[in-house]
Amino acid sequence: MSDLSIGVLTFSEWAHIGPDDPLVSPGLQAVVKCLCNGGGTRDELRDQVWRLDGETGLARFYYVLAQWSAAGLLGHTLVSEGEPLVTWVPLAPGAVFGLTPLKPDTAYVLSRFAYSRREGAQWVLESSRCAVQLRLHDGRGAQVLAQLSTPQTAQDLVAALSELGSETVETFSALLHQVGMLSEVTTDGRTLEETALPLATWEFHDLLFHSRSRVGRHANPVGSTYRFADEIEPLPAVKPSMSANPIPLNVSDLAALAETDMPLSRVLEARSSIREHGESPISIEQLGSFLYRVARVRQLIDTPYGQLSSRPYPGGGAIYELELYLLVQRCTDLSPGLYHYDPLHHQLEPLGAPTPDTEALLHDAMAATGWEPEQPPQVLILVSARFARVSWKYASMAYAVILKHVGVLVQTMYLVATAMGLAPCAIGAGDADRFAQAVGTEYEAETSVGEFLLGSRSEAEA
Repeated sequence: MSDLSIGVLTFSEWAHIGPDDPLVSPGLQAVVKCLCNGGGTRDELRDQVWRLDGETGLARFYYVLAQWSAAGLLGHTLVSEGEPLVTWVPLAPGAVFGLTPLKPDTAYVLSRFAYSRREGAQWVLESSRCAVQLRLHDGRGAQVLAQLSTPQTAQDLVAALSELGSETVETFSALLHQVGMLSEVTTDGRTLEETALPLATWEFHDLLFHSRSRVGRHANPVGSTYRFADEIEPLPAVKPSMSANPIPLNVSDLAALAETDMPLSRVLEARSSIREHGESPISIEQLGSFLYRVARVRQLIDTPYGQLSSRPYPGGGAIYELELYLLVQRCTDLSPGLYHYDPLHHQLEPLGAPTPDTEALLHDAMAATGWEPEQPPQVLILVSARFARVSWKYASMAYAVILKHVGVLVQTMYLVATAMGLAPCAIGAGDADRFAQAVGTEYEAETSVGEFLLGSRSEAEA
């Protein structure tokens, strides 16, 4: 197995140490400059400290190096057969470098949470289970990964990849094992990742989304970075009009509603999902009042970072990226079809009569809610997101923020519908591709992130 002394050390990209930072000795200053400019082996760094600080500086050098390593500031490049094999890069404090050889009589397989991708000009390997990134320098590591797609013992692995040499195979597999990218295979052919709680309950995409949208297992910028401020214009606070013939909606008397609405506690206790609508359809006045109380623009706010707005439901950064589309089946004084809600002017913008795509969206909603009545739901509200509106400002957490906004919007719709005596029901899933086809949007630019049924209450519910 490779001797760790030939591993090249570098500073991690997220380390906040520069070559000009004041340090206590010329030797340590030379070490920092070396680490910031391509790195060096432990022996090379030690020799610089010996030359500049003398023997008395070595203890301080090893102490500082250990502190940097414990803080997750040092990357390690392993060299095998004289060539760089893989660079171990910590993404957060607490990641400990080392090699853990495979147990001789145990079979291992690549973790179902491990994945590879391109980053710049490098191929990287990551996992949502660890705060480490492995950067592959050539195809040798890829051959090991391909072999580990099926269970392998250490002996089987070396034999199958004999052309790579035992040193390369053992070094790379031991590094995979140490960072948690390998899973032991039990006698029944399954892994602990598939059978042991709580890990067995996680799907790949869910754990990845959770780990990368929260701080702790990655080194990506998080929060209000405004990363496109000098490159791309922010999307407008209100989506441009989608129709030349908008339908004005009635405006609610909020002062009167403050006097007549049921108290919040009663609304909260009365709230429930209702999967049956009344014989008499919801009226356009009720629909207008619902939209006014839920989603209208109350105020536009000009800032150096673009226009923001205030609306009845909470929105992070006052960005308000969510759009409401109404697929109407039955509503008094409103033709069946697809509409977009203009929250600034409080009006509906007709987008067209029902189509096969909108019929499929309605069918999906009915299937998702177990809809049993013969008549279809009166109104299906499709919630979409203009993604760049959020990702223009927020890094790492942009999509997580959007889903939080969907949650607070759905809660607001439930409460308003309950207060108005209407029948609300949120839906847990929908076809985002079908939505983009129905509305005519680009999937990566704007598509659905939520659905909600609305209608009048049946006589029994009323």
